[in-house]
Amino acid sequence: MRVLAISSHADTLVSVRPEAASFIGLARAGVEMHVMTQGDSPCAQDMRDAGINVIDYHPKKKWARESIQRIRKDIDAHDVDIVYAFNNKAICNAAFACRGRRARLVTYRGQTGNLSRWDPAAYLTHLHPHVNAIIGVANAVTDFLEPVVRPGVSVTTVYKGHDLGWYTDAALPRDELGLDEDDFVVACVANNRPRKGVDYLVRACGELADIDNLKLLLVGHGMDRETLGEALVEADLEDQAVLLGPRSDATAVIQAADVSVLPSTKREGLPKTVIEAMAYAIPCIVTDTGGNAELVLDGKTGIVVPVADAAAIARAVRTLRNAPGLARRYGDAGRARIAESFSVERTVTGTLAVFERLLATD
Repeated sequence: MRVLAISSHADTLVSVRPEAASFIGLARAGVEMHVMTQGDSPCAQDMRDAGINVIDYHPKKKWARESIQRIRKDIDAHDVDIVYAFNNKAICNAAFACRGRRARLVTYRGQTGNLSRWDPAAYLTHLHPHVNAIIGVANAVTDFLEPVVRPGVSVTTVYKGHDLGWYTDAALPRDELGLDEDDFVVACVANNRPRKGVDYLVRACGELADIDNLKLLLVGHGMDRETLGEALVEADLEDQAVLLGPRSDATAVIQAADVSVLPSTKREGLPKTVIEAMAYAIPCIVTDTGGNAELVLDGKTGIVVPVADAAAIARAVRTLRNAPGLARRYGDAGRARIAESFSVERTVTGTLAVFERLLATD
């Protein structure tokens, strides 16, 4: 089997490693892998060392004749059976490149929502007539896709795999983060967009004024006083909030937390920041949207609360603060869940099964 995967790996090592690991796993399983991505990406050399042909190219536009021709050239040169495209630029150009070729096109979908049969642009990506199968990162994603995609297109969940061996960063001392050792730290790592629901977390912590040692630790783009200042004032949290903004060492920062909260309101897939917290055995509170509840099993590995419910978040935080033994059990169970159900090996097995089923229909 010969596969051409097209994805952008221009991000940090933490972000691209799960995807690259799955490509390496497929290569070790006997798949002839060609990966079209940035040649200087953080995992490019690891992929080359695994025998993968790394093609230093990624489309810059959603549709470009140059990109279509370049992808088609590699499809032909390597007699590719499967083209696996991971983002809209890759999907659109690959779909046109597959025209007149026997290669099957598989696309990847990492979030719920924002795809409609009534949107003409959707027919350039996942609804393109040359798409043969879609891999969703969570059951919530595939459940969303199934009534939307064209008849005959298979939709399958394959969780993006992780390895606990990746999560060995030393924890940052609390005093370096502006925290005291006896603080009860509620953390949120996210890029602060409306759908991340950070305002609900701020309101929730405002309802916990009786917890004298409560600190709210916020990490990510938009986690600053210019953006959140008014909400913090309304919640009377100016002195309890520690806003760090974007950090390249978020996995070292999250270890300072007693509990991690992702208060999203919609469109989650399989949120990386929740996986990272679980990998470090930090108990998690998430909202019931997208794949959140597939990661965090309510009452077993953490707490799942309704969307847009500050009071529910507050109750969950109070529960974990008042029951440290329960919090530790959730943290340990969450770490075990990542190892057992979200491994790279499972990702490779699931992806390979999708490819084999697709080729068996020839």
